[in-house]
Amino acid sequence: MATRILKRSGVSDEMCERLKRHQIESCKDLLSLTPIEVMHAAGLSYQKTLGLLQSVSKAIAPPITTALEMWKQQSNSCFSTSLPALDKLLRGGLPCGTITEVTGPSGCGKTQMCMMLSVLATMPKSEGGLDSSVIYIDTESAFSAERLVEIAKSRFPNYFNCKERVMQMAGRVLLFRELTCHDVLQRLERLEEDIISTSAGLIILDSVASVVRKEFDTTLPGILMQRSNLLSHEATILKYLAHQFNIPVVLTNQITTHVGGQGSASSAEVDSGFVTAALGNTWSHCVNTRLIVQYVTTQQRQILIAKSPVAPFAVLNYTIQKQGICIDGNDSQETLYRGTDPGLQPIRVRTEFSYNLNRSAD
Repeated sequence: MATRILKRSGVSDEMCERLKRHQIESCKDLLSLTPIEVMHAAGLSYQKTLGLLQSVSKAIAPPITTALEMWKQQSNSCFSTSLPALDKLLRGGLPCGTITEVTGPSGCGKTQMCMMLSVLATMPKSEGGLDSSVIYIDTESAFSAERLVEIAKSRFPNYFNCKERVMQMAGRVLLFRELTCHDVLQRLERLEEDIISTSAGLIILDSVASVVRKEFDTTLPGILMQRSNLLSHEATILKYLAHQFNIPVVLTNQITTHVGGQGSASSAEVDSGFVTAALGNTWSHCVNTRLIVQYVTTQQRQILIAKSPVAPFAVLNYTIQKQGICIDGNDSQETLYRGTDPGLQPIRVRTEFSYNLNRSAD
């Protein structure tokens, strides 16, 4: 990938330092220059400059992979969610090397899911974890360290039965609060070094839509294209990192009203449209697996597998407890989806609230 630093592309430390003095640090910086410009910056002959450019180009070119190689790697290519019913449908869990999106209305447990996965990733492989650190990018200031510890102690009480293990787990979840599109993009572009230096095995971006929807007014001319270009760039970086390190990448997304379409019957539908995942069709094709969380009642919720290369369209009921997401029973309900794009699956939102209006006597 072009944003890879030169040192990771086989260029010597001495040459990297020489090029750095000319603000040439990534493969993109180098390959954007003419051979003459590189020759002067590197202090090489013309023929050696061509050799340098060719070796860097080969280093970032996508490798050829056969179906047989992918098949052999399949057994170690899933990350368990600790939800057996969901793992069974996904044939092992969240696929490594790809992007999984969790989308749904506020309060449905998207961040709870992310924290639950973060805890699990830090645990030993013998316990179903990845024995790795976690890079957690928070764009909504929704992360809670107290809730992370509560989930760990409640969900895995036998493992987190001592303070030392809890402290070790919390120390392996690396939190980055990035509150603008520019900051998120810069963080993603530096993420390769962070993954290597911290031995990260899971990347979480919670949420991909938050800063984008605040900064881009798509009613203005040309803004939709700019937003699409930014999202495509972010998706390209994340896909590269997922594939390069064979790790799962988990994103959360928000909801929006899809106007002028025909969805299946749903309590969220109105005459002019229905609620669906935000960021549009182009973005929906950037994610490999899409899980939708939605309301059934004020207490009960559902996980829908709306898009997956291996799983059927299915529905699982769940509640949010002290230990995080809890699936109701072990059975799933497979549903025939009537539509052209499962990414446009209608989403149920909370439409009413119950309040206790009784007051105690003064």
